[in-house]
Amino acid sequence: MGKYILRRLVMCVIVVFVAAIIIFTIMYFVPGDPVEIMLGSTATVEQKDALRASLGLDQPFLIQLGTYLLNLLQGDFGTSYTYNAPVTNELLSRLPYTLLIGISGIIVDVIISIPLGIYAALRRGKWQDTACTVFAMACVSVPDFWFALMLVVIFAVNLQVLPVSGIGGPRYFVMPIAASALAGIGGLLRQTRSGMLDVMNSDFVVTARSKGVPEGKVILQHMLPNALIPVVTVVGGHFSRCIGGAVIIEQIFSIPGLGAYMLNAINTRDYPVIRSSVVILAAVTSIVMLVVDIVYALIDPRIKAQYSGK
Repeated sequence: MGKYILRRLVMCVIVVFVAAIIIFTIMYFVPGDPVEIMLGSTATVEQKDALRASLGLDQPFLIQLGTYLLNLLQGDFGTSYTYNAPVTNELLSRLPYTLLIGISGIIVDVIISIPLGIYAALRRGKWQDTACTVFAMACVSVPDFWFALMLVVIFAVNLQVLPVSGIGGPRYFVMPIAASALAGIGGLLRQTRSGMLDVMNSDFVVTARSKGVPEGKVILQHMLPNALIPVVTVVGGHFSRCIGGAVIIEQIFSIPGLGAYMLNAINTRDYPVIRSSVVILAAVTSIVMLVVDIVYALIDPRIKAQYSGK
């Protein structure tokens, strides 16, 4: 198992560097000039050339790429064109807010979806199953940004029980977390229900019941562990979706997270910020996928034995 984890960590590093090369290449060849945005249309050609040289933008592509990768290996993400400050400091201050929303959203998904999915599977074909299915479809169908705006209108504007935006305490994150978790609730509920139905009539479940094992124990110790493997996959994928979708959520609720930081950088062509944000997101996603594989092994001993044999 240790060798497998080490191999996956090496793979994560490779994925991050590949992502860094791809985003650098895209930003290099994309139309537009950040110098034009920084200095404006009134700047002279000499001023633009001087700034371009100071930023290293006058160098050939391969030299710029090599310099960028070398700095990345040293933990240097560069200096923001817009804020004229080290990108690393901004990332370290903003990333916790994005991770807080993403991780909290996943926790809300799990707490709500897995019990409802189990309940719907055990009541298959009954009105409870139909109600859970309709609820799941509604969660999947409603756009995140619309739901976030409705939360603001209802709870912040009309009822005035939650703050509209900003950060300042747990109450400020209730609506962002709810908006982030919405779509995941529907997908995770449906996957849990499907997984439970797949194992409900399996031989090991029938055998456990024939031996007189209590129904609660059959569900928790025999059915649920086998049904959770595809559920874990959905959870890992939704975490990546939460991190990527934080751009909209953070903009709506004025949260100074990584998403809002990256969106502003895109608008101003702040290349160091864009590249660094993508690299960080790639690293976080790779680590989440590694955690998902480790959870597989904890749930299913056969997978753990397979990993240990490598």
